[in-house]
Amino acid sequence: MSEITFDLIVVGAGPGGYVAAIRATQLGMKVAVVEKRATLGGVCLNEGCIPSKALLDSSELFALARDKFALHGIAIDPPRLDLAAMLMRKEDVVKKLTDGIAYLFKKNKIERFHGTALLKGIDAAGLHRVEVEPAVPEPTPGGQQALPDLVPPATVVLVAPKVLLATGSEATALPGIPFDGQVVVSARETLSFDQVPEHLIVAGGGFIGLELGSVWRRLGAQVTVMEMLPQVLPNMDRQVADMLYRSLRKQGIQFKLGTRITAVRRIGAKAMVQFNSGTGSEEIDCDKVLVAVGRRPLSSGLGLEALGVALDTAGRVVVDDSYQTSLSGVFAIGDLVAGPMLAHKASEEGVACVERMTGMSTKVEYEFIPGAVYTWPEASSVGATEEQLKESGIPYRSGRFNFAALGRARCMDETEGFVKILAHAESDRVLGIHIVGPRASDLIAEAAAVMSFGGTARDIALICHAHPTLPEAVREAALDLHKEAIHV
Repeated sequence: MSEITFDLIVVGAGPGGYVAAIRATQLGMKVAVVEKRATLGGVCLNEGCIPSKALLDSSELFALARDKFALHGIAIDPPRLDLAAMLMRKEDVVKKLTDGIAYLFKKNKIERFHGTALLKGIDAAGLHRVEVEPAVPEPTPGGQQALPDLVPPATVVLVAPKVLLATGSEATALPGIPFDGQVVVSARETLSFDQVPEHLIVAGGGFIGLELGSVWRRLGAQVTVMEMLPQVLPNMDRQVADMLYRSLRKQGIQFKLGTRITAVRRIGAKAMVQFNSGTGSEEIDCDKVLVAVGRRPLSSGLGLEALGVALDTAGRVVVDDSYQTSLSGVFAIGDLVAGPMLAHKASEEGVACVERMTGMSTKVEYEFIPGAVYTWPEASSVGATEEQLKESGIPYRSGRFNFAALGRARCMDETEGFVKILAHAESDRVLGIHIVGPRASDLIAEAAAVMSFGGTARDIALICHAHPTLPEAVREAALDLHKEAIHV
């Protein structure tokens, strides 16, 4: 069996793995990447972040044409949905980006192995051995087959002093209700429905469930979100989550909170969903059930147990401050380790991990990692929520500004939502910024930048923001914290 030597072997080519590999080559390492998919980019690019945002944007435009063009003096016939064309556009977006990563691999001379990796231990020279079993070629979401030169002709062994695990995560099923890929589905299948379902039930009121529920509601489906907790988005600021909840209800999404799905019974191509809201068992029929109750790390099948690599009770790999596992020379990042399962978090960890391998003192500032929900209106946040500050007993002041008072939001006819800034009552240092409204996912970047530099609410208030723009709402919220807002 042939052996090939590298400086670093990266297992997984998602937003953590591929970014780490590129940064490692910039630092002078010879890098191999093992990926079982025919395409690069992982779940995020192939069946998560990117295709979902492509459909969110397309469905948003469809809803705008149907519901709001007339308000702008644009008279059109009722728009007709060409779902096949919409899905084709989504696949084209994915393909262009996966091809782009493949180009970056060639540019950076990263050697790519299409297969599954199994850690086999350390050889006599102190190098880690990773066995790569060839993957069976399968169609990618865009219909492209794996290229023959990406498939090792036989099992090969890669050796390197360092191995970085970045295999990501997979959707978690409901207890006793397995995915069937047809009626009970994950986000992957939901992104490729060949027709709009009459009734889509979404299990889970988190980011993924609300985003994909929004897509199909805009396109004409009846959507019911069933959430076990008494509120959606439990980790977001409550005022933000509550406003988004009210907005989505106005858009026609139905919610059953405090509700647990207990069984799903197939009836031909449809399903009968049994649920309990605390008043006894009930049933409701639907076409599809999207299960979006969370994700679990893909730590099995890598040979970690046999090598004694420590895992926590959730199956996550335990790492130190340099992302090294309990086995020297083996590292892990992204969804495999503790922390929010976000693509940008994985990318930051990938860069920090390989830089620390070379002696750099890079650090990921986890308290300043932003999160966003790409519904419409959008919601985003960075830092502590008001509930967390109260629980911790930290003295704070709050400033708020509604988009309804903002000129640009009025011009866009997007006046729902607000910006809220939380700052320390004594030092004025910004502790958290929370936004619900138009382009909240873009506006949160200013918040993260200010907080990363230890900025204060006064700092934001003193920055001249262009007029008329949406970011003016951030400045006005900072002014409001000091009771100096002009347009409140």
